[in-house]
This record gives sequence, C-alpha cells and structure tokens, in this order.
Amino acid sequence: MRRSGNDTTVVKGREAELAAAGLLEKAGLRIVDRNFRVRGGEIDLIARDGATLVFVEVRSRRGSGFGGAAASIDFAKRQRIVLAARHYLARHGECDCRFDCLLQENGHWHWLRAAFTADA
Repeated sequence: MRRSGNDTTVVKGREAELAAAGLLEKAGLRIVDRNFRVRGGEIDLIARDGATLVFVEVRSRRGSGFGGAAASIDFAKRQRIVLAARHYLARHGECDCRFDCLLQENGHWHWLRAAFTADA
C-alpha cells in the first residue's frame, strides 16, 4: 500500500521515525511495534517504558511555520491515534498506557510525554 504524498515526504517521515525510535531506545524504552495501522488510524511507534505501553506520534518539520509540529497533531489526529491504540490493546491485552509525541523542528527533538489522553 502506498502512502499519499510525494516520495521525498515518505522517505523523510521514515527517517524521522527511525531517529525517534533511536531516541526512545537510548532513553531505555523498548520498541515493540512500528506503523501499527487499523482502518481509521495509525500509530507510528509503540514502546514499553517499564510496565507502561507508550503510543508515540512522530512529527518532523523544517520550521515552526503554521504552528509547528505540535500544532499539526490536532483533535482529529489524536482521535485516530486513540482509535488505533484501542484496537492494539484489544488485540494484545489491556495495560497502563500513555500517548507521547516526539517532535523534530529545525533539527531539534522535543519529547512530549503524556502529551494527551484517550479522553481528549
């Protein structure tokens, strides 16, 4: 299945996800899944932080125009991530979890732990 957008965007997105996975692993988290997709939603990375399952959205932007990387994770995007997370938990078992965002802007990474909840 081909993603929408041009090939350069897809390649840069994959590179950002690989770099984000490396940052998480360096911080002691263990990557358990990548690009988990269900109809209506996707999660870039799923990691274990001790007993907590972490659903991670990765965003990379060259600059902070149009609100930057964080602003691009709007309500609809959060709802799609939560939908995918519910499917993942239904398949793999319920456990404590959180939703993090790893944002890259101007070459710098920002890690927003517990960036949002399943209710928001």
